[in-house]
Amino acid sequence: MNQITLAEQHDTSDQPVTADQPTTGAISTVGVGAAQGTGGGAAGGNSGVDAFGQDPSAAFAPQYSDPSLQVLAEVEQRVLWLSTAIIHHANRVRVNASGIKVGGHQASSASIATIMTSLWFGQLRAEDRVSVKPHASPILHGINYLLGSLDEKYLTTLREFGGLQSYPSRAKDPDPVDYSTGSVGIGATAPIWGAVSRRYAGKVSGKPSMGRQYSLVGDAELDEGAVWEAVLDSGTSELGEIVWIVDLNRQSLDRVVPNIAAGKIERMFDAAGWQVITVRFGHLLESIMNRPGGDALRRRIVDMSNPEYQRLLRCTAEQVRDRLPGAGDDAATITALIQTIDDDTLLRAIRNLGGHDLESLREAYAQIDDTRPTVIIAYTVKGNRLPTEGHPQNHSSLLTLEQFNTLGAQLGENPDAPFSKFASDSAAGRLCAETAARLEREPYPIVEPPAVPADFGRTPSGTATTQAALGRALLDLTRAAPAAAAAVVTVSPDVSSSTNLAGWLNKVGVWSVNERQDWFSDDAETIMHWREKPTGQHIELGIAEVNLVSLLGELGATWSRWSQPLFPIGVLYDPFVERALEPWSYGIYAGGQSILVGTPSGVTLAPEGGAHQSIKTPSIGLEQPGCISYEPAFALDTEWVLLASLGRLGRPDGTSAYLRLSTKPLDQQLASIPEDPAARERRRRQVIAGGYVLRAAEHPDATIVTMGVMVPEALEAADRLLAQGTRAEVICVTSPGLLYEALQGRNGQDDHAETWILDQILPAAKAAPMVTVLDGHPHTLAFLGGINRVPMRNLGVSHFGQAGDVTDVYRYHSIDVDSIIRATLDVIA
Repeated sequence: MNQITLAEQHDTSDQPVTADQPTTGAISTVGVGAAQGTGGGAAGGNSGVDAFGQDPSAAFAPQYSDPSLQVLAEVEQRVLWLSTAIIHHANRVRVNASGIKVGGHQASSASIATIMTSLWFGQLRAEDRVSVKPHASPILHGINYLLGSLDEKYLTTLREFGGLQSYPSRAKDPDPVDYSTGSVGIGATAPIWGAVSRRYAGKVSGKPSMGRQYSLVGDAELDEGAVWEAVLDSGTSELGEIVWIVDLNRQSLDRVVPNIAAGKIERMFDAAGWQVITVRFGHLLESIMNRPGGDALRRRIVDMSNPEYQRLLRCTAEQVRDRLPGAGDDAATITALIQTIDDDTLLRAIRNLGGHDLESLREAYAQIDDTRPTVIIAYTVKGNRLPTEGHPQNHSSLLTLEQFNTLGAQLGENPDAPFSKFASDSAAGRLCAETAARLEREPYPIVEPPAVPADFGRTPSGTATTQAALGRALLDLTRAAPAAAAAVVTVSPDVSSSTNLAGWLNKVGVWSVNERQDWFSDDAETIMHWREKPTGQHIELGIAEVNLVSLLGELGATWSRWSQPLFPIGVLYDPFVERALEPWSYGIYAGGQSILVGTPSGVTLAPEGGAHQSIKTPSIGLEQPGCISYEPAFALDTEWVLLASLGRLGRPDGTSAYLRLSTKPLDQQLASIPEDPAARERRRRQVIAGGYVLRAAEHPDATIVTMGVMVPEALEAADRLLAQGTRAEVICVTSPGLLYEALQGRNGQDDHAETWILDQILPAAKAAPMVTVLDGHPHTLAFLGGINRVPMRNLGVSHFGQAGDVTDVYRYHSIDVDSIIRATLDVIA
């Protein structure tokens, strides 16, 4: 008796949905038609046994009367085999010295093999892009191998260092990948934001947006809230190039999901303005349901719970005949119907779901309406045609060596030489060659982004906030560097006015697929003008931060996708950066370069209450790979770091940036900007590198290091300490992350880090006991004492805040002037 091996019990993924009653309205169902291939096995035949008394279903190969579909079925079978063999080699053949599980997803790959084969070899065009569900990466590798875009040497490297990635990756895979996936829900929605980015880049370049944007979605991904945030965004319904194909296999990691939800999913997409096409049954099963008594069979299967249906897939023909009729009023009618069908046809029929029927899928593609988004809901079987087919725990199961060899024999493949291609003169070989030629893309050259000035040359005076400085700098950019300003695209949820983008928005307009009339343009009391047009440079989404950063990631990847570098800037309330962090981080991983602005920030938002006070965001900025974080104190600091961050976007060696800004007004005279041009440039370079000496002391007794809005408190503390005879030097940090990298570089742990900034702001000759203070978690700056190995105290916010006056709140968190003085005297003592 064969056994199912469960090698990846702790892996997360598909937690699917199920069968439901057909719906009406704009939702259509395909797969109703004449039978194609009713099978030819003898009645009463038996196919052997496995753990549940049933032979691997590879024996039930699909059959089509259309020769082109039969050739496509041959390719599908090879794709299924290759994906299974790629995973098998990684787990059963390759030496595993560490003993740590490798894994892979043979059942999840088998579930979507038909869909992906039909899409690549029958539908895709060179201009189309596809996001592949994470656990189907072996199918993608198998397809690209047959198309000649992946070398055979990589097929043995799944999840190996430097080899094929666990999930599709634009940044790390040797295989051509359109969208990085792997974090459930993010890859599914990426083509929506890719479509917006493609249209926007086309607006900038003058080249029309072309091609569909496909998402191959595991049904479990529909459990992710981010999916519905994207589907329901008001702009999504205008993107006719969006096509989602839902692999509805109704299984999760642990079980067959019992609740019937497919009808609800159909209605939700329909309500969002999507075209809904459901591919429920294949042509063989439909042909049986069209016979006398077929309506009863249809009702029985549609009403059947998922676990009961899945159990049928593990049964012999005799057991199916016993179980399928059920105990309802239609039992006798169903029994009489299936008595007219031989065993082989019966076993084929219960597996003949629409997502495994090439003809039904082809009919579904033909119905796509390119004027609005489309979702194709394709019913499938997890583990289709594998020995683990339909087993409730097959998500992470791996075929045994015996099962793999048996599968090879049934598919006509050689397990000892599993990675073969079709002969070039065969029908399948010609189809692969024709598909490869059709999908060949012209390479997109890397285009140098427009130059960004380093300094506008003005020195702010009076009182200003860093949040307001952002909007002012964007407007200044339109005058000083029009080409660079034209590459800027700002994105926000519904907070454009409250984050000081109103002036920029009035200047450049709001981007929209279609132009809309501004009915308040002639209202004298309207300050912010909402002019929506295809040439606008601001995109506002609903209050969904995940959508915002997902769009940022795609806008930030246009330099590598379509040779159109953009400067995307996303603005949101800083407390919600954590909500948006995962998809933004994933966008950076996938090559998207953008600037994320969190404003206002910290407990300085005292009247807003504890829920709107960000504590950990400075640390997040310090630790985020591929990102340089800044928290400027003054308007000119903000201008300089913004321009420097823009200059790092849209290039192969580029980086993203996170700017933490505030609405606390500061006296700009405190910045003490040097008047001498050379000294000013020195200050600018220090600001960009991570910090500068704001108030020097020749022989300091202590060093007070501060950041952002805490500068006035640090300076006042230094004044009062000096009155007591204690000399304190004040350092203004603009980027803790860059200073940490400099320290790592000095220690020989980062070959690329520049260390000069440490010598200029924290020289060993002036080492003194240190106090750090910021409006954020104190550990953000706690590493600075290690530069010169001095005693230190770290002040900051380490518990939830309170509403109230800023003075009271600063005192509550011990970051007020008195607390800084006490900490300084303590550390000196």
